[in-house]
Amino acid sequence: MLGGGYFVSQNKKLPGSYINFVSLKNATATLGDRGVVALPLELDWGPEAVQKVTLDDLVDGCLKIFGYSYDDAALIDIREVFRHAVKLITYRLNGGGVKASNTFGAAKYAGTRGNKISIAIAVNADDGTKWDVTTYLDGEKVDEQIGVANAAALVDNDFVDFDGTATLAATTGTFMTGGTNSAVTGTQHSAALSAFEQETFNVLGCPSDNGSIQALYTAYTIRMVENVGKKFQLVIYNNAADHEHIINEATALSLVPWTCGAEAGCAVNKSLTNTKYDGEKTISVAYTQQQLEDAVDAGKLVFHLVDNEHRILTDINSLVTTTSEKSDDFKLNQVVRVMDQIGNDIAANFNAYYLGKEPNDVQGRTAFWNTLRKYFEELLKLRAIEDFDAVRDIAVSKGDAKTAVVVDTQITVVGCMEKLYMTVYVA
Repeated sequence: MLGGGYFVSQNKKLPGSYINFVSLKNATATLGDRGVVALPLELDWGPEAVQKVTLDDLVDGCLKIFGYSYDDAALIDIREVFRHAVKLITYRLNGGGVKASNTFGAAKYAGTRGNKISIAIAVNADDGTKWDVTTYLDGEKVDEQIGVANAAALVDNDFVDFDGTATLAATTGTFMTGGTNSAVTGTQHSAALSAFEQETFNVLGCPSDNGSIQALYTAYTIRMVENVGKKFQLVIYNNAADHEHIINEATALSLVPWTCGAEAGCAVNKSLTNTKYDGEKTISVAYTQQQLEDAVDAGKLVFHLVDNEHRILTDINSLVTTTSEKSDDFKLNQVVRVMDQIGNDIAANFNAYYLGKEPNDVQGRTAFWNTLRKYFEELLKLRAIEDFDAVRDIAVSKGDAKTAVVVDTQITVVGCMEKLYMTVYVA
């Protein structure tokens, strides 16, 4: 793994990209795609491992992947994510249970969904010495094998691993039994986070309101962002983390999946302020004006009621403590999105095209300067940043070591309009 994260002095041992973001003291890189969510879930079907799915994957094979049709109530959180996300990286937290089974085989995965699998066997109409074997999931045919001689001739399908030593016999449908989901503890959450460490995503979701589990996700996020160099934000319920990369969604735990998808899918030049909740969950809020103001001061992202629609009040993160290096601007998720986009994209470009390949001489540093110029000018075109001049605002120089390159740049992130102050003089 390449090095990354923040730097205090030029003393890093691992090759990689070390990028700091600080507020200015007041006295052809391309933009990577957004819309990727990492969210561990408790599911009734599937492996206890990372699964990466897009909406197209779910349309084509949701039953195979998650054991339910896409519109089933069991998959509501997945649908919430895909209201705005384009890709979900998930990990089944409760996958270490028992596989359901019957006389003819066992479910492909452990879990309670396996108890809905049944196998029907009938004598083949054309050859009385052979069998037709059909697999059903909750009454829906998912596999059919015609004219097999014996159990050894059966081919495992997406739902069943057949017992090749079984004796086939006619049955209208023998259900599997004994399938269980495993209990979920911090161990499973730790396994999920470890697996996610190898993935790239924009937003991580914490699906728990347990304090010790939330502390695990918070520590993981800060370590990844500050020490490893992976730039993403964590959406967590009612947790005052006081960090710009942690979004304290404080209305309801059930809204974490939707918020993850919305934050991940939000473009770098956009904000979720005043965004309408368009999911399936029921929201109940009754905040007073003072409570809403207090929520903003406390770094809470909350939903409120506007003309019978629930909307995000303001797109902020949990940062409340400002310093000379982290101004109030760092409280805005739009600003963090731009910073994370820059951090991920520039690191990826440097690691792919410059690290270990380009000489650290004037020509090499000039080439890197031009890459940075093109990248920031693209952000300028998108109106994600403003008042940018590459000659003035980008400096690339040689570091203390022969292999070190130092980049100093300054940007002004554009914010979306939120407050109107208007005076009308009437004569």
